[in-house]
Amino acid sequence: MSSTVLIASNRGPVSFTLSDDGGLTMRRGGGGLVSGLSEVVREADVLWVCAALSDGDRGAVRQAAGGRLDRAFATGPIRMLDIPPAVFHRAYNAVANSTLWFVNHLLYNTPFSPEFGTRFRREWESYRTYNGAFALALAEEAAHRARVMVQDYHLTLTPAMLRAERPDLRIAHFSHTPWAPPEYFALLPEDVVAEVLTGILGADHAGFLTARWARAFMDCCETLLGARVDHAARTVTHDGRTTRIGVHPLGVNGEALLARAAEPDVESHMSVIKDLVGDRRLIVRIDRTELSKNIVRGLRAYQEFLATHPEWHGRVVHLAFAYPSRHDLPEYREYTAAVQRCAKEIEDEYATEDWDPLILNVNDDYPRSLAAYRLADVLLVNPIRDGMNLVAKEGPILSPRCALVLSREAGAAAELGADSLLVNPYDVSGTAAALHEALTLPEQERLARGQRLRAAACALPPQRWFDDQLAALR
Repeated sequence: MSSTVLIASNRGPVSFTLSDDGGLTMRRGGGGLVSGLSEVVREADVLWVCAALSDGDRGAVRQAAGGRLDRAFATGPIRMLDIPPAVFHRAYNAVANSTLWFVNHLLYNTPFSPEFGTRFRREWESYRTYNGAFALALAEEAAHRARVMVQDYHLTLTPAMLRAERPDLRIAHFSHTPWAPPEYFALLPEDVVAEVLTGILGADHAGFLTARWARAFMDCCETLLGARVDHAARTVTHDGRTTRIGVHPLGVNGEALLARAAEPDVESHMSVIKDLVGDRRLIVRIDRTELSKNIVRGLRAYQEFLATHPEWHGRVVHLAFAYPSRHDLPEYREYTAAVQRCAKEIEDEYATEDWDPLILNVNDDYPRSLAAYRLADVLLVNPIRDGMNLVAKEGPILSPRCALVLSREAGAAAELGADSLLVNPYDVSGTAAALHEALTLPEQERLARGQRLRAAACALPPQRWFDDQLAALR
């Protein structure tokens, strides 16, 4: 069966676990992108093309004719690609997460990295192969003039590859990350720069979460590729083709989030948190232990806040959820260890018999996160750089009186900045001062800001985000 609307992403809407007896257990896929898109396409006839990420996934693919899981398992239309593990590892860990993610989040420690030699060339070839597998699968599955929505930095080469196979298709690419300015993007080898940019320009429509990231992409095309850019019309013309550039902020389905946060498992976690915190004020952060999330500086800011405001000792608790992320990469393992070391310092310095100033939890638990949102007096979101950051939007929806301390480098700052306490993510002292200001905001101002933050967070829910991009391909 040919599909008229297709989504392509590294991670799919389901994943499989292989048991000792060889059986397969299916569960919902993880990650913010999957959560948002799953909600949108659940009732629609959309084919989702994704990669097999685990032995369980690969086992499921081998039981399904042509990798179409809907023919072997009770799922919506899904085609899962069984890419050789070595190729996947090089494409996903070495290029997507250690190169493209690093460059667009400005994460390189430039005296030591990046370094592009023979090893990187082998890894880049695997990234090409990985993107080519997606392009071929999409070409096979798409109906005539179908609309194809390719997602994120894992698949920057796919649009151009797919256009070469199927020029009849209408293709979109969406970047969920920030985009680096030309002088930083140029850290990549010149041919890689050209391949990534022309790969995305193979799409009819290239989407970004904010005007800032869209502008940076257009600047790269103009400066590094020599493309003709019309900033007012948001178009890029290169090699005789014109790609429209779209800005599509992603928000939250407020009604669905509120309903989920009212379920019994969330209520039970609220009781536990209330017992831990008592009548103290609560500062909350919820992040993956991802380098760009800036958890260590956030903890240092809380430590400085306690040092400069002893009047808050015994009256405030910081609940920090730092969930594991990308532990295949040594940088991430070390970062998780640094978070834990910093937390221990705060505990050792300030904890008393009847006051635990910091509660750090590294075990992922979605219902517990929702409970923390509901109880938060202050939400700290201080990434070094972030495409959007839905935590900043979810918190105000679930806690109407929550004050938001927000990094100016989060994409969400474009929509939420006016009613947040904006901080420079590198300024620990400034962030400490913002935490104090957030805790001391007058109640009336706190509620007024919260009401406006909630309205902004719900203004562009996933369904509208999806529909707007589909409409751009007509």
